[in-house]
Amino acid sequence: MMVPLSRILLTVAAMAALTILTRAVPFLFFARRKPPAALVYLQKYLPPSLMVILVLSAFKDISPADASAGLPLLAAAVLTALVHLWKRNVLASIAFGTALYMVLIRVFI
Repeated sequence: MMVPLSRILLTVAAMAALTILTRAVPFLFFARRKPPAALVYLQKYLPPSLMVILVLSAFKDISPADASAGLPLLAAAVLTALVHLWKRNVLASIAFGTALYMVLIRVFI
């Protein structure tokens, strides 16, 4: 059964509106008042904590017995850290690290 184009467009419009609304509400809500201390704390410490969790989960399946499989991941992680320390640009760090990882897994695996 085909779904009418108008229903698809209405669904996409509703999803877009809700996405914009959920991202705009905090700015509208805290435009004239100070955010609570718990929110300031989370804003400061949650992003680095999540990055540590992502890095640790990436390395969890590497075994010392099969070091060659972990070499591309380790090299990409080191490059990502170095680019980030050099440029302080998250997007550049992730892009260079991902590109190196993609090249190395084609070469080594």
